[in-house]
Amino acid sequence: MPAGTSAEKVTLFGVPIDNLTLTETVGRVEAMIRAGPTHQHVVVNVDKIVKLQKDDQLRVAIVGCDLINADGQLIVWASRLLGCPLKERVTGVDLFGALIACCAARGFRPFLLGARQEVVERVAEILQTKRVTLAGFHNGYWSPDEEAVVVSQVRAAQPDILFVAMSSPKKELFLRQWKEQLQVPFVMGVGGTFDVVAGAVKRAPVWMQRCGLEWFYRLCQEPRRMWRRYLVEDMAFIGLLLSEWRTRRH
Repeated sequence: MPAGTSAEKVTLFGVPIDNLTLTETVGRVEAMIRAGPTHQHVVVNVDKIVKLQKDDQLRVAIVGCDLINADGQLIVWASRLLGCPLKERVTGVDLFGALIACCAARGFRPFLLGARQEVVERVAEILQTKRVTLAGFHNGYWSPDEEAVVVSQVRAAQPDILFVAMSSPKKELFLRQWKEQLQVPFVMGVGGTFDVVAGAVKRAPVWMQRCGLEWFYRLCQEPRRMWRRYLVEDMAFIGLLLSEWRTRRH
């Protein structure tokens, strides 16, 4: 087994990724909620791997998390190429859905934080039809002076899970800064998941997800916003992969 790996963790590009299936991840989260006091989750994809090479704050925020899943299919394929295969891809949106089902079954109360007001309200309505008792919800727009107040509102609601729908690296840095003050047993960033659940954004077909083309589907939906990320910035991943492969080979 390559250096930096174990039965339960695989270290890729300096990040210790938990080698878990979706079902195993949900079981780990449930145990964390029952254990308390605060555990932070993060998913990594190509974009985050590229960004954390130059962003020390993001690297610290990610590596310091209690549970790390591989969201990107390219990360799973890279793990196989490098001889330390991950079991499967665990996306943030899939984990969100699985944890919502867990909340309905176990009585856990989630708090929804982020996205536009109409989006988070729609997600709240949908979850209530699934017999989920919400601790509360709040949109993702506030001034720097209001941030501590928002954190206090979340803490006062005493949720079991906090889902934060913000972009990266904003959500990772927000949770790192406020994790202890939030006092929520399990916190995780979910990116654009609220938009998907609310129907504001469509997710790629399953066949595209399996082929690692979900990024291309998103690029087609938001070309002006996403072209630079996917077609310029994330191309650095090719060099990172080659460097990692050479290091492990020697």
